[in-house]
Order: sequence, then structure tokens, then C-alpha cells
Amino acid sequence: MTDLATVKAAARKAGFARRKPLFEAATAAQAGYLSEVLAGYRAVPLSGFMPIKTEIDPRPAMAEAAAHGPVGVPVIIDAAKPLRFSRWTPDAVLVEGRFGAQIPQVEDFFDPEIVIVPLLAFDRRGGRLGYGGGFYDRTLEQLRARRATLAIGFAFAGQEVDDLPLEPTDQPLDMIVTETGVIEVAAKRG
Repeated sequence: MTDLATVKAAARKAGFARRKPLFEAATAAQAGYLSEVLAGYRAVPLSGFMPIKTEIDPRPAMAEAAAHGPVGVPVIIDAAKPLRFSRWTPDAVLVEGRFGAQIPQVEDFFDPEIVIVPLLAFDRRGGRLGYGGGFYDRTLEQLRARRATLAIGFAFAGQEVDDLPLEPTDQPLDMIVTETGVIEVAAKRG
């Protein structure tokens, strides 16, 4: 394992430990600010995510957005490949996909212009620590090569850290939304 891989593994372990009590204390209103942000983008195709384990839950905001335009969820096609996004509605029949995330039983793929991204840790410069598979980095790079794509990190406020182990291939977030407010990205990473 390289030095950076070792540092990232330790940061991920700390991220999981930090997120667990935040999840346990979460209220039903945790997606309120996400709903407010998405209200400014009515009918813009977007993707949320189906929360797993201790992730913050974006589904209430996704359900509101689905009344106005296409909403999808990520589908892992294969290791080391970009995600695809299948149309989701609040009443969609779901099945278990790879890594335990729920996906629509009926696949209806499209490209979102807004991607709501889960994470373990974030910083105010748009840095994000994910789970290590690189799925969102590959996906955002691919989508941004085609058109402007807004990446919104969605996390508990307590997941913020000052120093993240990042690589040049890590795609930056454009904004972070938490249960306590909206964080505009202060500066681009360099």
C-alpha cells in the first residue's frame, strides 16, 4: 500500500466513525436545505442516491424534485467504470444492486446535469473523501467532459474536516449541502 493509500484508508476509517453518531442523531428534516437548493433547479435532470448504512438521506428532496423533472439514482455497472443513472420515482420498485445500494428494477438510463454525491468527509474547497472505488470521480469527469455538471456533496455538517488526502483525479464538489445549511465552495483546489 502506498503512503497516500495508507493515509486515505485511515481517513476513511475516521470518516465512518465520525458519521455514525451523526446518523444516529439525525432528524426527519435532514434533507430540508437540499430541497431548498433543488427548488432552484426545477426540471433539471438530476441524480440523488439511495442511502446505505449511515449515509444522510436525500430521498425526501429527491421525491420533491421528481414531481418537476427526471430524477435518477446511480447504478454500478462494473468495477473501475463510471456510474450510470437510472430514472427513479418515489414509488419505483427497487432491487438490490452491487454493494447493497437499491436501484430501480426497470432500467431507464439518462445523463443528469446535477449529481448529488454521498461522501465520508469534505472540506470547504470542494474536496471529497469517498469510499475508494473512484466511481464518482470517473463519472463526474465523464459527465463534465460532455456538459456543465453540478456536483453537490450531501453530508452531515459534522463530516467536515480541514485536511483531506486528495489526488489530482479527485473531482471537486461545486457545493456542499448539510442538515444545517449550504456551503458554497470557497476556492478551487490547486
